[in-house]
Amino acid sequence: MRGLTVFLMILVNNGVGHEQFTELQHSKWDGLTLCDLVFPFFLFMVGVSVWLAHKRLTPQKIVSRTIRLFLVGVLLHVWDMLLDGQWAFWHEVRLWGVLQRIALCYCAAALLVLYVKPQRLVYCIAALLAGYAALLYFGHGYSPDETNVLCRADRWLVGQAHLYHKSPIDPEGLLGTIPSIAHTLIGVLVGRGLGASESLRSLKSLKFIGAAMFFVGLALSLWLPLNKRIWSPSYVLVTCGLATLLLLMLVWLVDMEGNNRWCRLFQMFGMNAFFLYVLSEMLAPVVSHFGANHTIYEAMLSGGFDPRMASLCYALLFDSLIAIVAWTLWRYKIFVKV
Repeated sequence: MRGLTVFLMILVNNGVGHEQFTELQHSKWDGLTLCDLVFPFFLFMVGVSVWLAHKRLTPQKIVSRTIRLFLVGVLLHVWDMLLDGQWAFWHEVRLWGVLQRIALCYCAAALLVLYVKPQRLVYCIAALLAGYAALLYFGHGYSPDETNVLCRADRWLVGQAHLYHKSPIDPEGLLGTIPSIAHTLIGVLVGRGLGASESLRSLKSLKFIGAAMFFVGLALSLWLPLNKRIWSPSYVLVTCGLATLLLLMLVWLVDMEGNNRWCRLFQMFGMNAFFLYVLSEMLAPVVSHFGANHTIYEAMLSGGFDPRMASLCYALLFDSLIAIVAWTLWRYKIFVKV
């Protein structure tokens, strides 16, 4: 499942042109598309992985990995700026991002797993989501402008120059990390439940929990709409519910039924998930810098492709290039850890 989410992350990040399939783009504000499921599914799997590895974790290892992930995320922004000829990057480099949020959520979840009993993590999740819901309610959290408390907090903390410039609200800003930690902790508890399950029947409780999260999240969205950019509490519950159900389906299909040939590609992506994501984020701006993506896209349009299909085909082509790297690493049993 981790490999599937990385494959999709690379796919949705590499569309070309102004016309793309709606499901492969993020919602403009409120709403939920296929694209909006990718990052939360990966963050959910970070939580599952934390539980699977928690017996080998130490505070030193957790802090060290957190710093590495965070710095790699910042360096990806620096890489983009250098390719654009912005050598004085330290004045405007963006401090938040996908890997930075993963780093902070991993750190918080892993430390809580070490020092808090699993049964009490439910209270941590509830407190984080309830507190964040109150913050959104009293802080204009659904306003897509500078009055939003998320925007004001980020500007006060790091300054506008170091934030996302395409909208007032940074989609990976600091306050949005609060519900994201709860999101990761849900993954931890689902991972714990999977570890204690020995048969399909014993997975039924997890299936019920997944469905319950989904429907409670939908009900909550009547007051707190689904919104990825602010990582709303309803968004956490709906996406974690769907992620749980998908993971259970894969456990049944792959582990219990032994039907695993179809997912070999995703297993390859999952074994080097962070490395392949970072590689794609470094390679994509290089391809764009030399205009190769638009050249291929224009060639497809000249061949009679619909603009949306041409965009999708290019993204699949780029993903295939990363897949070759994934296969090579898997073939020679090379596993790169960040």
